[in-house]
Amino acid sequence: MPTKATTRTAKVKPGQREEETLSVLISHQRIRERVRQMAQDIRRDFPSEPVHLVGVLKGSVLFLADLARELGGEVSFDFISVSSYGKGMDSTGEVKMNKDLDVSIEGRSVLVVEDILDTGLTLKYLLRLFEERKPKHLRVAVLLDKAERRIADVKADYTGFVIPNEFVVGYGLDYDERYRNLPDVCVVRLGPRGKTKIEA
Repeated sequence: MPTKATTRTAKVKPGQREEETLSVLISHQRIRERVRQMAQDIRRDFPSEPVHLVGVLKGSVLFLADLARELGGEVSFDFISVSSYGKGMDSTGEVKMNKDLDVSIEGRSVLVVEDILDTGLTLKYLLRLFEERKPKHLRVAVLLDKAERRIADVKADYTGFVIPNEFVVGYGLDYDERYRNLPDVCVVRLGPRGKTKIEA
């Protein structure tokens, strides 16, 4: 079962912009524990089978690396880059391919690894694309599920945390390419009114 997140306050990091504040939503320790549990669930479904991880750049990189280490057994991985967000907090609503896979997934047990599932538009695009390439199995693992934002009728097979409709950074997720290196998942608050919600 996905674990709901809790919030606590974090200090502003050196070099952080004055109008931005961060609150820790999910600590690195909780992330590590949940990723370990997810890996166990995946290996129960694929106990001796090679698993091919497909990371969605750039946000999935840290999650994929930790998940791959926890999975054990025979694991390979590749990366694809698509975009649905422009600069800032708002989604464009459109998905475009920036980088395709380097190797074929035909006949493989493929696990799509995503940092966050919100509208579902990106994942729907990827699943349609990958299904046409005839993998043996096609599953999805997401670290964060922002179910409140869902537009497309898609869901993950393995989910780390269900989170509220707030803009989050850290552990691979960014705001204008910043904060990816933070160990925790944090909520960004902007300006004196502390805007955190994504505008539809």
